[in-house]
Amino acid sequence: MADEKALALIQEEQVEAFNQLVEANGGTVDLSNSHLRAYDLRKCKLRRANLSGAYMRAADLRSVDLSEAILDGASIKEAKVSGVLFPRDLSPQEIILGLVHGTRLRQGL
Repeated sequence: MADEKALALIQEEQVEAFNQLVEANGGTVDLSNSHLRAYDLRKCKLRRANLSGAYMRAADLRSVDLSEAILDGASIKEAKVSGVLFPRDLSPQEIILGLVHGTRLRQGL
């Protein structure tokens, strides 16, 4: 279940406070099944975030480190992903299908 405080900080564009919360939680944050459509997430610490089932359509993820994130079932249609460091177990084909066709990401296939 998503961390409501973390989600509220993103929605209120309080990136510094969000990142402090993530650091206080050992670098992890649960944003599973969150609605993050069109949010600017560029400065958010999401390397080890649980984004499973998150709806990130048209979100700005440019240059975000998602290398250890859980993205299974996440939606990234039309998201800005230039420079994103995706997890190694997420194939380029899955990313393209998610961006172009809106399919939910399937991690680890």
